[in-house]
Amino acid sequence: MEILLSIAIFLAFGFGFVLVNMLVGAIIRPSAPNPEKASVYECGEPTVGSSWVQFDLRFYVVALFYLIFDVEVALIWPIAVVFREHAGPALVIAGVFMALILVGYVYEWYSGSLDWIRSTANTGAPGRIGGLAGARLGTLASAAEARRLARRDPEVVEEERATVGAST
Repeated sequence: MEILLSIAIFLAFGFGFVLVNMLVGAIIRPSAPNPEKASVYECGEPTVGSSWVQFDLRFYVVALFYLIFDVEVALIWPIAVVFREHAGPALVIAGVFMALILVGYVYEWYSGSLDWIRSTANTGAPGRIGGLAGARLGTLASAAEARRLARRDPEVVEEERATVGAST
C-alpha cells in the first residue's frame, strides 16, 4: 500500500510540475500573433509546393540502415561492460552477434541496397520496377537511359510520360 501511495505522490508531483510550468509560460510569454508565425514550415524553411510529393524511398532505406547499426552499437555496449569479468563468454557472444550483423551487411551490400544510385543489374526484370518506367525499361535504346530510369529521376519519368502520352 505504501508503494502505491509513493507512486501516486510521485505522479501527482510530476503532473503538477508540468502543469504549473505550462501555466506560468502561458501567463508570462508575450503574445504577438501574425500571419508569418501561423504559417507552416519545415525545419525553419518555408514550404514550397504541395505536400503530396512522391517521397524517394532511398531516404527511408538509409534511415532503416542507420537504425539497424545504431541499435547494434547499443546492443554491443553491455558486452563491452561485462568483458573484463567474463572475457571468454563475452567474446563468443560478441563474435556471434557481429557475424550475424556482418552477414546482413554483406547481403545488403551485394544486393545493391547500400548503393545510392542503383544499377540496372539490381533492378531485375522490367516488370519489377513497376509503373511506366518498368514497362519502358526493356525497350530503351541506351544503357545510360535505362540507368536513369532505374534511379527513378522525376524529370526522366516525366519525359517518358509526355512521350507515351503524345504517342497514344
